[in-house]
Amino acid sequence: MRKSDSIQTIKNQLYEREAGILGENTFVHSAIVLPLIEKEGEVHLLFEVRAKHLSSQPGEICFPGGKVDVTDASTEAAAVRECVEETGIQANEIDIIAPLDKLITPFRAIVYPYVATIDPESQFSPNRAEVEELFTVPLSFFRSTQPLYHEVHLRVEPEAQFPYHLIPGGENYPWRRSIVPEYFFQYGPYIIWGMTARILIHFMQTTQENLYKEH
Repeated sequence: MRKSDSIQTIKNQLYEREAGILGENTFVHSAIVLPLIEKEGEVHLLFEVRAKHLSSQPGEICFPGGKVDVTDASTEAAAVRECVEETGIQANEIDIIAPLDKLITPFRAIVYPYVATIDPESQFSPNRAEVEELFTVPLSFFRSTQPLYHEVHLRVEPEAQFPYHLIPGGENYPWRRSIVPEYFFQYGPYIIWGMTARILIHFMQTTQENLYKEH
């Protein structure tokens, strides 16, 4: 028979508990590296073009990274491992500087970004199973370029058998809506947008205040 709850029992159960994100065990956890590399006397950012045969986001531009595995010691370790696997460089050629803020997407995913430097003498050998191409963009380009801004509006669509009779207002319930900001940078033939652009802008704003207009 279950013992009755008491304040002391609840205190004991919650003692030194650290807060997480509700339901995060059901989310996909990914880690990425935002790679800085010196090239021709200037700091560049390294990007990937995803392989065109991939089932998810083929041909799109991203930072090196991927899913956190249960065997990874940490999200930072996962970011380094994925960068090594995708670019072909060595782990000791990646120097993590600091984490950026976690990104929680509307699609049950959490992304852990890390800023890192890459040894300029590294020899890249892209994993063709995942990466079509590697390229770099001078950091100064993003410092001086205002991105194109648009919005994606998300709406709630209850399932057909949703029990409207259990909630105030029934079918006229005023569901909240959400907006996903979308930024676009065009650098030559490359379009950098989506989650990659959002993390990039977060990095740029973190390292230089009032860089872009607020929306």
